[in-house]
Amino acid sequence: MIRFFRKIRLNLLSEKKFTKYLFYALGEIILVVIGILIALAINNANQNRINKNYEHTYLLGLEQEFETSRMKLKELIAVNKSNANNSRKILQYITYKNETPTEVVFSNLLYNTFSNDIAFNPNNSLLNEMINSGNLKNLSNTELRRQLTNWLSTMEDISRQEKELSVQREKVLDMFRTDKSSLRTILEQTSVYDQIGLPQSENEISNLHLLNSTAFENNILMFIFTSYATERAHYLPTMQDLESILHLIRKEIKE
Repeated sequence: MIRFFRKIRLNLLSEKKFTKYLFYALGEIILVVIGILIALAINNANQNRINKNYEHTYLLGLEQEFETSRMKLKELIAVNKSNANNSRKILQYITYKNETPTEVVFSNLLYNTFSNDIAFNPNNSLLNEMINSGNLKNLSNTELRRQLTNWLSTMEDISRQEKELSVQREKVLDMFRTDKSSLRTILEQTSVYDQIGLPQSENEISNLHLLNSTAFENNILMFIFTSYATERAHYLPTMQDLESILHLIRKEIKE
């Protein structure tokens, strides 16, 4: 097409028809510009398609990660709630002296409440990779990008709160590191000794005196308060954030 215009332009020059020459020269320039614009449009369309495919892949990966994190947090909330409820039962025995538990009941309450530390370990490997590589910008939804960026700072807040909860848990356990209480009794009464093959003691030391200890009561109260704060001020709001992120991710996947 351009050769055709060039041939006409040369003929017009030879015939000294300058007005028509300028017209055809302009037409040739317009054709070149149109060709460039079409090429750019095709290239942009291909790049947008590639970016959309990348985004879809990231969204699927993020959905899987955050769904796994949601299940982990759900289980952790249940464990934290169970620990707090068991602590309240211990506090009831401290408060109401006419309801003294048996050694077995008290040992099981202590073991079930304080045997495991609590820590939320979300799946953030893909999110971290996206942030570190700058690929978070490939997500077109600005609200989703904002929430994903805030998610990591939320995890830092939760980690600090869990450390405080761990401190309160350790304060209760420290009372069994003295010669006034017996960790062995707890383990024997809960059959942990039998499971790992440790020798049984002939002289059982009772831990029921702790129910009359103000220090023990204070430690239990601090553990209850910290467990409550962990759930209400951290775990439940984080669950809401998590579900909001999942909603945005799934909405983008469908579009």
